[in-house]
Amino acid sequence: MLRGLYDWTMKWAAHRHALAALFAVAFVESSVFPIPPDVLIIPMVLASRDKAWRIAAVCTAGSVLGGLAGYGIGYFMYESVGRPLLDFYGYGTQFSAFQERYNEWGAWIVAGAGVTPFPYKVITIASGVTGLDIVVFTVASVASRGLRFFVEAGLLWRFGAPIRVFVETHLNRLAILFFVLLLGGFLALKFVF
Repeated sequence: MLRGLYDWTMKWAAHRHALAALFAVAFVESSVFPIPPDVLIIPMVLASRDKAWRIAAVCTAGSVLGGLAGYGIGYFMYESVGRPLLDFYGYGTQFSAFQERYNEWGAWIVAGAGVTPFPYKVITIASGVTGLDIVVFTVASVASRGLRFFVEAGLLWRFGAPIRVFVETHLNRLAILFFVLLLGGFLALKFVF
């Protein structure tokens, strides 16, 4: 089943609407959706290495704009939308203690979450709730998300063929590792808050 999904994703990654889909996934991942856009970046760059920089730019733009939407959820709709989202992910009760320290370290927190498997959407909403300066938030988001996606695309561009062989050879192990890292990001949040 995983092999079929991988083959389908590789075929779809070269589709003419793949960049729009990547933008949409990056946008919603930064505000509400739990699956990171890397699951599309990797096959898209492997399928079309000549478009690696465009793919990274589209993903960065979608992610930052989605992050601003998450900021807006926190700033304008925390009680009606933001609090239920944080409660859904299990972070509501610890949030008030975190809120007190947040603005002091906000730029570093946004930057750290932007380059790691840490659930970025929680940080975007938290930035809005705490009223982190929007310019600081945006600059940290552009720098960290851009770094993450351009480094990833650059490595795939540079080492594309061997990486593709490696991914196809070790697909099951890599899928398990991906989900362990994703789950680890959520668990790390429980201990941070």
